[in-house]
Amino acid sequence: MLGKSDELKDRVEARKHELIARYHELKADTAHAAIETRTKLKKKLDELESDLKTGWDNLDDSIRAKLNTWLEKDKE
Repeated sequence: MLGKSDELKDRVEARKHELIARYHELKADTAHAAIETRTKLKKKLDELESDLKTGWDNLDDSIRAKLNTWLEKDKE
């Protein structure tokens, strides 16, 4: 059975892979809207990497809450 940390990690990693795939799709598109979307995706991915820089085993409650909020908000 997965713990809350494992579940969060799996959800974040799945969403991260979705964003990376979308980012790579947009790299070929030179339209202005695609460039803006790609820039926003890159910013999200960079922020995620910054939040995870201490590693999954060292996340504090504020980062966990931030990740959960990010996952919920990013569904929209």
